Amino acid sequence: MITTIAFSAFAIASGIWMSVRAVRDHRAAMAERRGLLDDAARLLRDARITFSADHFPILAGSLADGRQIRAELIVDTMVCRRLPQLWLKLTLFETILRARPRIGALARPTGAEFYSIVHEMPRLLMPPPGDTALLMRGDGNASDRQVERTAAMFASLFSDRTLKEAAITPRGVRLVRQADEGQRAAHLLLRQARFSVTAIAPEIIRRTIAEAEVLSGFLADDEAVPGRRDFRKNAQRFLFQADPT
Repeated sequence: MITTIAFSAFAIASGIWMSVRAVRDHRAAMAERRGLLDDAARLLRDARITFSADHFPILAGSLADGRQIRAELIVDTMVCRRLPQLWLKLTLFETILRARPRIGALARPTGAEFYSIVHEMPRLLMPPPGDTALLMRGDGNASDRQVERTAAMFASLFSDRTLKEAAITPRGVRLVRQADEGQRAAHLLLRQARFSVTAIAPEIIRRTIAEAEVLSGFLADDEAVPGRRDFRKNAQRFLFQADPT
């Protein structure tokens, strides 16, 4: 009888301890997650951080020339037989509408990239040759010369295998790159997306901003754009979108 009571008390105490520990660990994980972009925030003027529904941070701020930067973290568990991915999505917003086409490339496409804007572009383009499989698309307003030049630029950018997507639009440019890969044990045993990274290194943000600035200045405004009148008419709608890219 005494043994049964002692065992029951032990089981209850163990259950309470496990519950308290689980809550404590969850709170610590959420606090760590919310601080992933704290160090990177020092790179931007007027930096501010908000949080998505899953508690990942969204960093917004400006460069010295006034252009706005938005960096956010996205968890991707859509592809079977692949570890979860944590993507860094960085958008540089132009201060004025640029007279240039929409054109972009997506590395190793699966069709499950819910965060991609390249999938939304209607015209399939010829990607540059290379070791990385690229899906290259545009809006049909780019000249042959612009397509060739941009393809060469993409070939250089995507030599970095952490880069997943690069896109140029009239209102801004976007880059998506791998920030971390999920822990194998947590994914295989618990089907959870757990990541080891405790902070996104400012150097990664700095590098991505530098690449975005290169893309921003790559297609000059004075280049010939076929159907310029239609292009300007269609491009105006980007001014009124919540996400101009």
